[in-house]
Amino acid sequence: MDDILHLTLLYDFYGELLTEKQKQVYEMHYQNDLSLSEIAEELSISRQAVRDQLLRTEKILQGYEETLHLISRFQEQRRAVEEMKAVMEAMEREPLDGKLAEAVSKMKKIADGIIF
Repeated sequence: MDDILHLTLLYDFYGELLTEKQKQVYEMHYQNDLSLSEIAEELSISRQAVRDQLLRTEKILQGYEETLHLISRFQEQRRAVEEMKAVMEAMEREPLDGKLAEAVSKMKKIADGIIF
C-alpha cells in the first residue's frame, strides 16, 4: 500500500487517540503539506523536534493498528463487498424476473453505499 495512503488511513482510524500536539503536527505535515521547517517556524520549535514528533506519532498510530487491526478489517470487508457487487453485476447480465432484478439492484446500491 502507498505509504501516504497508509498514513492517512492510520490517522483517519486512530487520530482521535492522539494528543492535540501530535494531531497538530501530523495535520500540518500530512494534510496541509507543510515542510518540517515551516512547521518548526510556526510552532517555534526546532526542525528536529518536528521530525521526532512525526516519527513518534507514526509509530503510535502503527502500534494502534498492530493491536486493533481496524484498517486491515476494513480493507477485508471492502474487498468482500466489492466481490459481492461483482457477483450481483454478473447476475444482472442474465435474464432475471422483476422482483429478483429489483432485489439485485437494491443490493448493489447498498454495496455502493458501503464501499464509498
